[in-house]
Amino acid sequence: MTTRRFWVFLEQELGHVHPVSWELLGVARVLASQVAEEAAAAGDEVVVEGVLLGHQVRAIAEMAIGYGADRVYLMDDPVLEHYRNCPFYMGIEAIATKYEPEVFLIGATTLGRDLAGAIATSLGTGLTADCTKLEMGDVKGASQKLLLATRPAFGGNIMATIVCRRHRPQMSSVRPRVFPAPAYDPEARGEIVEESLDVTEEGARACILEFIHAKEDTVDIEYSDVIVSGGRGLGGPDGFALIKELADAMGGVVGSSRPCVDAGWISYAHQVGQSGKTVRPKVYVAAGISGALQHKVGMQNSDFIIAINNDPNAPIFEVADVGIIGDLYEVIPAMIKEIKARKEAQA
Repeated sequence: MTTRRFWVFLEQELGHVHPVSWELLGVARVLASQVAEEAAAAGDEVVVEGVLLGHQVRAIAEMAIGYGADRVYLMDDPVLEHYRNCPFYMGIEAIATKYEPEVFLIGATTLGRDLAGAIATSLGTGLTADCTKLEMGDVKGASQKLLLATRPAFGGNIMATIVCRRHRPQMSSVRPRVFPAPAYDPEARGEIVEESLDVTEEGARACILEFIHAKEDTVDIEYSDVIVSGGRGLGGPDGFALIKELADAMGGVVGSSRPCVDAGWISYAHQVGQSGKTVRPKVYVAAGISGALQHKVGMQNSDFIIAINNDPNAPIFEVADVGIIGDLYEVIPAMIKEIKARKEAQA
């Protein structure tokens, strides 16, 4: 019997799990279900497994089982307390060589992007980055279903589906918030397999002298429930004051399209889209944003989208639940006034 393993890298820093880890466990479970029938016919086993590296992080391995992992491979070592590329990729290379996963998913975070390329290079396989769609499908000439990894290409003008025919594992990195996280099941049962790290502190190739935290204010738009984004229709950086006023009234944060960031109107931390952050809020307001594909791929999975634009043919209206055709400098103040009036009435 052959075991077809669908792996997910469980990203954590100092015991804090990045939510993309749970999102990818949900995706891996879907992918595994798509090959269940052909695997059963061949007498093969299909499993979803997590890969966790760190120090004193066993509790995270136990959580991963509740989010859908059948098994978690745990490397717990003081050398792995802080992320460094060398010990992490060497540790993963060792267990990947040992267990031979079929598919390996990694979050396209800052850490994940640094790690994924090193793993793919060390294993001699390919890597499809920043995927927005994943499925196991039939490929001409292949004896079994392969991973079909879809991502924007050529500046977001087309969507390309990439297949890794000859090398394993089939690797993809996926942005946070592209897929929903599965519900946590406290009754789930699974196995934790402890693996040893064959890398010493001296062999880590880098040492950590000091952590220097950024002084500038940062904003976490990826996991915000309400986002109000501004685009070129604002006309200049001063327009973001109005965007922030609406965001504050709605209890949300400020987002932006790429042209505004490129123009220096607002920092990159606020950018939504293909080259920025992928978001999945409960409410997304797009003000003065035309809605090019590069922006839409970053926000189209929002639960409820409100678009404000004076161009009735703006592409943003194609994904909007509510479209308001008008001058944002007239529409947004009216929205703020109504929101404040309703809050005062409820007080």
